[in-house]
Amino acid sequence: MAEVSALLQKARTAAERAHCPYSRFQVGAVIETELGDFEGCNVENASYGLTICAERVALFHAVAHGAKQFRRLAVSCRSAKENDPPASKMPCGACRQVITELMPAEAVIEIDGVGVWQVGELLPLAFRLP
Repeated sequence: MAEVSALLQKARTAAERAHCPYSRFQVGAVIETELGDFEGCNVENASYGLTICAERVALFHAVAHGAKQFRRLAVSCRSAKENDPPASKMPCGACRQVITELMPAEAVIEIDGVGVWQVGELLPLAFRLP
């Protein structure tokens, strides 16, 4: 088994705090910035559209604290099984859009059970305002 990075271990711990009474799918994320690491977990709501993913919670947490340099992101789907398809562990489209806007294209994203990606690989031809 490959060694788990400290950032990914923090994401696994953050997933334990997820509020997911409907899906029972715990996700944690941690963003490394110039101000330190900021954690997030998924928070579900009975009105499903109000649910927010762990990746966006971590990123918005960092923004709210004044972070500007987003270096690395780690994501862990704690409830995923080892043999689940990799696509079931990847960030959703909304998270990919936010990640693409806030992080540089060459920044690294470590996804538990899937591997390491660069931001630019996650959402080719991402939406951008002129």
